[in-house]
Amino acid sequence: MPPPQPSWGGYGQYPPPPRKKSNAPIVALVLGGVVILGLGAIGLFAATLNSKVKDAGYSGYTTYSPTYTYTSTEQAATTTPAPSRSAPSRAPSTQATPVGPKAVYALADHPFLRSNIGANRLASCPLPAMDYSPAGQDRYLRAALPCIEAMWKPALQAANMPYQPVELHIVTESVQYPCGTVRPDSTARYCQGGIYWTANAYAAERNPNKPNHPGKYLGQLAHEYGHHIQWLTGMLKASDRAQYDAGGWDTPKGLDLNRRMELQATCFGGMTLAPLSHGAVPMDVIQTGISDAGNRGDYDIYPTKDHGTPQNNANWVKQGYSSNQASQCNTWASAPQSVS
Repeated sequence: MPPPQPSWGGYGQYPPPPRKKSNAPIVALVLGGVVILGLGAIGLFAATLNSKVKDAGYSGYTTYSPTYTYTSTEQAATTTPAPSRSAPSRAPSTQATPVGPKAVYALADHPFLRSNIGANRLASCPLPAMDYSPAGQDRYLRAALPCIEAMWKPALQAANMPYQPVELHIVTESVQYPCGTVRPDSTARYCQGGIYWTANAYAAERNPNKPNHPGKYLGQLAHEYGHHIQWLTGMLKASDRAQYDAGGWDTPKGLDLNRRMELQATCFGGMTLAPLSHGAVPMDVIQTGISDAGNRGDYDIYPTKDHGTPQNNANWVKQGYSSNQASQCNTWASAPQSVS
């Protein structure tokens, strides 16, 4: 029997903003009052805004956000101010302005998914003996992360995508994080550059298909790092927007998008395991990580189908592992039955 809690780690999302309503009548009524009070309110508003901006950061959390670009064909109109008449004339520069890494808001047609880029192979990745206590899991995962980063950083740079190391947070009690609340009995969560790892939940799993084996932990870490790849490239934000436009993540279209997002993280997880399978990590760890992915997903007892069936999770982790190509993890363009 599968465990009673959802079996895949998740991606945390902000609550969608309320849709704008027309306030035209109210604006007409209060326009005169705004004009009268406007001058006196400007100073107070500016001081309040400055205070809110100063308080916007998260303590102990990296608030880096990639630079994004839109794939829409509509471009904002720009105007170039006329040069001053007194300014001396200059010869045009022949040096092109370098284009820095930019994430892209796109899904099926994302440029990262049109490439054959894969995670780089590693010669070795020394991991400590597994201790299933929270501290032991922390040591094991932190030893694995530099290897994962070393495999993925060149791939992202080759695709001109932003790069930032992921941050690992071990959660042993309910805590607030940028995307909401993490409970210690839930599975891991990813949010804006951070993995929130619920150590006791994984150690307590009693499903015989998910034994306490180091491969289970490496496989789960690989899945959560798959969300990090989605975040850095811009696909997570594009998915958020698409779900919002569909009416919410829990609508039929929103759930379809959520399954595609999670199954892509599973496929990227397979790509993470592939370069470690050439002697960097023992094969029983790799094989357990792959098989564990195929025992997670939307079992029939779960009312909300938002992560994909265990069979589809098994299919996608194997596809990522066998191909090690981002182009083979384009769940956004896949047939409905492969992301059910």
